[in-house]
Amino acid sequence: MTTDGGAAGTDKTPARIAGMFDAIAPRYDVLNRVLSAGFDVRWRARAIRSLGLTGRETILDLCTGTADLAIAAVTARPGAQRVLGVDFARQMLRLGLEKLQPRGLADRVRLVQGDAMTLPVASASVDAATVAFGIRNVQEPERAFGDVFRVLKPGGRFAILEFGTPTLPIVRQAYLAYFRHVLPRIGNLVSGHATAYAYLPASVGAFPSPDAVSAALARAGFVSVAAVPLTLGVVYLYSAQKPPAR
Repeated sequence: MTTDGGAAGTDKTPARIAGMFDAIAPRYDVLNRVLSAGFDVRWRARAIRSLGLTGRETILDLCTGTADLAIAAVTARPGAQRVLGVDFARQMLRLGLEKLQPRGLADRVRLVQGDAMTLPVASASVDAATVAFGIRNVQEPERAFGDVFRVLKPGGRFAILEFGTPTLPIVRQAYLAYFRHVLPRIGNLVSGHATAYAYLPASVGAFPSPDAVSAALARAGFVSVAAVPLTLGVVYLYSAQKPPAR
């Protein structure tokens, strides 16, 4: 599984990605709701449900951004007991922390700066892991999969949300037109950062197919790997499990 990190439009060096997300952080949540027509909330809820939580788990949330998925995890019924959110964009984490405090969640969600490829987490120490719309921004996704495998306890589950491309021709055509032409203009208008919202469709276009992502998860050691299309294939929910202890 490779990514086109060398191309100008999809350069995924950590410093560049962190700087780009720091620049758009103040408008990030608003744009997520607008550009996804609110479906992003449903997608995150679906990912949390796929983990089969009991209320006692510790979850690792990679590429946590402003902590939306981490918040969804601890407020679900049943939800996680605690979440560790990791991201290398400092301003995104700062905004995430500002969202935790008024909700009374600062004691259950901890946010730390770190790289998804070298997680600051002990081996076999978390019950589940998640990443929403961030794995395509990782320079070497397969390295991240391997490190998630390392930090999960035996039997731990991994849920990934990532953009995809619809297969139905009429839906695919409309989606690609929106993604390539409408979304970058709205993103630039609201955030004032043209590069970030030109990067988004480029990064989605360069991201491997669901079959390739599933194969990469299997190579990392995961079992029960599945790729489920959501909202006509606009987004995929990938689920996988670290084999239980024998």
